[in-house]
This record gives sequence, C-alpha cells and structure tokens, in this order.
Amino acid sequence: MKDYLAAFLDLFGGDSQADRVVPPTGFTARLTLFTAGAMAFLAVFALALSLASGRLASNWRDALAGSATLRISAPAEQMAAQTERALRILSETPGVAEARALSPEEQRALLEPWFGPDLPVESLPVPQLIEVRESGQGYDGDGLRLRLQAELPGAVLDDHTRWRRPLVQAAGRLKILGWAAILLIFGAMGAMITLAANAALAANAQVIQVLRLIGATDAYIAGAFVRRFTLRALAGAALGMVVGLLAILFLPSASAEASILTGLGFQGLHWFWPLLVPPLAGLVAFFATRWAAMRVLGGLR
Repeated sequence: MKDYLAAFLDLFGGDSQADRVVPPTGFTARLTLFTAGAMAFLAVFALALSLASGRLASNWRDALAGSATLRISAPAEQMAAQTERALRILSETPGVAEARALSPEEQRALLEPWFGPDLPVESLPVPQLIEVRESGQGYDGDGLRLRLQAELPGAVLDDHTRWRRPLVQAAGRLKILGWAAILLIFGAMGAMITLAANAALAANAQVIQVLRLIGATDAYIAGAFVRRFTLRALAGAALGMVVGLLAILFLPSASAEASILTGLGFQGLHWFWPLLVPPLAGLVAFFATRWAAMRVLGGLR
C-alpha cells in the first residue's frame, strides 16, 4: 500500500521527464483515450438513470402515500344517497383528514385517456369515486372496510398499496441496476487500460532493459507508465463527461404528460455528480496501470 501511495504522490511531484519512455502516440494512446472517453460517456448516462430512478421512486411514494380511493357501485337512483352516506362515514372515521366525491368532469378526465374526451359519464353506470386523504396518524383500514361492507355493500376501499408497492420496487431496482452498470463500466475501463499498459510495456521491453542497465529502478519505470496512462485516462474521461452532459441537456424535459423516461437527467446538486467521473477514471487508470507495470516488469527480469 505504501508503494501505491508513493506512486500516487509521484504523479504530482515526481520526475515529469520520466514518462518519455512511454510512446506519446500510437495504438495505446488512442485506445486509452477512446476507452476512458467512451466509458465516461456511458457512466454519465448510467448515473443519470440511477438518480432519475431514485427521484421517480420518491415521487411515487410521496404522491400516493396517505391517499386512498373509495369506489361506490350502486343503481343510479341510489348513487347520491350512498355517496352521501359514505362521506358521512368517512367524516366520522378517526385518521381521515379529508374525503370528497369526484365531480363528473374529474371522472371524465380520468377515463379520457382510454375512452376519449366525449365519454357521456352521466349516462353510463360509472361508479362514483371518493378521494380519501388520511391524517398523520392514519386510519384503521381493516376496520373501515368492515364498516363499509356492513353499511354499503357496493363500496370498495382501495388504499393503492396493491399497485403502489410494485411501482416503487421497480424504480428502486432500476436505481440499483444503474449503480451496478457504473461499477461494470469502470471495471471494463480498468480491464482495457490494463491491456493497453501491457501492450505499451511489451513494446518498450528493450527500452526498459536499457533503463535498468543505467540504474533505473522498477518503481521509476512503472511511474513513467502510470503517469502517462493516468493523464490520458483523465483527459479522455473529462471529454467523455462533457459530451455526456451535453447529450443529457438535449434530452426532453420531464412533464406530466410525457413518459417517465423523459425525466432522465440531473436536477439541482445532482449536476455535480458527473464531475466525479474523471477523477474516478484517473484512479482506475492509476491502479490498473500500476498493477500491470509491476507485474510485467517482474516478468522481464
């Protein structure tokens, strides 16, 4: 661990001329720059997906928590009386903060996406919906259902738990998948940079032998490769991050009418999260190159 710490400090205070033993151009340079840039670009999108999924889960949880819907099915001549009776029962239930019957216009708006704007709600046997808002202490759902079943057999209380939980779980798992994708992206970046470092070390085997003959240590030689590949990865990741952020900016903004995927992006302080991608890419390149350099140099003895 001390060797890695010393090598990391050499990135900023070591011999800046030592990295001349690494070819400044060629296949390894292009591979490192492209890999770091492409992986940083993908990491920005994976990060945006994970953060957006977290916001989506929180929004669904907050929007649906504390609310329920009471559906009343009754003959047209009894609908008004049963609705009034249901409202009275709800007003007497401890923990219910508010209960109101939806107007025909509101019910038509709920059905419009499926049946069109000209649905004659008044002339159809559409159940009456009552919106229920609970107070902070909550209400006894089982007890309320038993009372409604006894007094209003056609009333059904839906507290949204049945379909709210799967939605929140799906958004939460999507968030986890986003973070897992980020780990895989940086793992693939480390593997590709390791291959590039191995290729560069093998191509400079004769140079390394000459450096050893004049007294250069393995730590000095490895530091040259580490510095060059780390800086390449930082530059490529920074470019990939900028391109990824620009692509995120051109995505459609979230709206109530649009798909949930249009909310993919960053909000508020989340815009600072992508700034961590280049330093993380540099750390991955540092450890990958250091490990590859010491392993190859040990084999060239």
